[in-house]
Amino acid sequence: MTVEFALDEQQRDFAASIDAALGAADLPGAVRAWSGGDVAPGRKVWEQLADLGVTALAVPEKFDGVDAHPVDLVVALERLGRWCVPGPVAESIAVAPVLLATDDQGERSAALASGELIATVALPPHAPRAVDAGTAGLVLLATDDGVTEAAPGELHESVDPSRRLFDLTPTGATWHADVKRAYEFGALATAAQLVGAAEALRDAAVDYAKQRSQFGRVIGSYQAIKHKLANVHIAIELARPLVYGAALTLAPRDVSAAKAAASEAGLLAARAALQTLGAIGFTQEHDLSLWLLRVQALRSAWGDPEAHRRRVLEAL
Repeated sequence: MTVEFALDEQQRDFAASIDAALGAADLPGAVRAWSGGDVAPGRKVWEQLADLGVTALAVPEKFDGVDAHPVDLVVALERLGRWCVPGPVAESIAVAPVLLATDDQGERSAALASGELIATVALPPHAPRAVDAGTAGLVLLATDDGVTEAAPGELHESVDPSRRLFDLTPTGATWHADVKRAYEFGALATAAQLVGAAEALRDAAVDYAKQRSQFGRVIGSYQAIKHKLANVHIAIELARPLVYGAALTLAPRDVSAAKAAASEAGLLAARAALQTLGAIGFTQEHDLSLWLLRVQALRSAWGDPEAHRRRVLEAL
């Protein structure tokens, strides 16, 4: 029996609307500004996401959210990865709504949905530090004992300068939430972003290979380049259904399989893009460098590939 999965027309239109909005924005400029401490251009991008309903996807309807299916969340986050949106994307859009889905946190949930509030989360041991805790409007620390507000402590530099990582110190009362489910959402959301980022890197490499000439021929005509980029395409197309399948089940084994596959697709795409463009692709002036660094950062976020492969093996 063969099971086929395809997005419906509404989901494809939703993805296209996100692409249209983010494609018209200067995302590389926003990422560079965010890296330099100026979050204003990035916040304008988040305002666009709120207008599209992206920030409300995982928020319950009773708190003015959409309460969308996780598949719809994956549709959006894949596109956000494609455009390298700065900020705590997985944490604010996918994880925080789960941790705030209680009646006494309804006001904050509504603020998440409207885009007025951007939250970040640490969930040790797999997400021990919070991204952008220095600028987020709400900082949460989630453990097996529950969830609490927290204050940012020591700053740790990430391989991606637009992702500042902070140790956290709990500062408030603890409330109970489905922390295990929140972790699955964090890993799934990160996997979706990796698929989108891998797609962006593949497309950049393909476009360059069609234009760059060497020894009188465009480099895309060489079999070595063709095979390298074909392998990237295959890796993406193998990872994507695992991500959507995990969104359907949210089973830990499925989420980990998706995160591991998406991480490897991202790494393969990054290597192929860098090898195709050469050293110019890794200079700070070239936009490709932003995606290269983002992939490296997301591979270890919400559980590195080794941890997720181990979880898959333990579930067999």
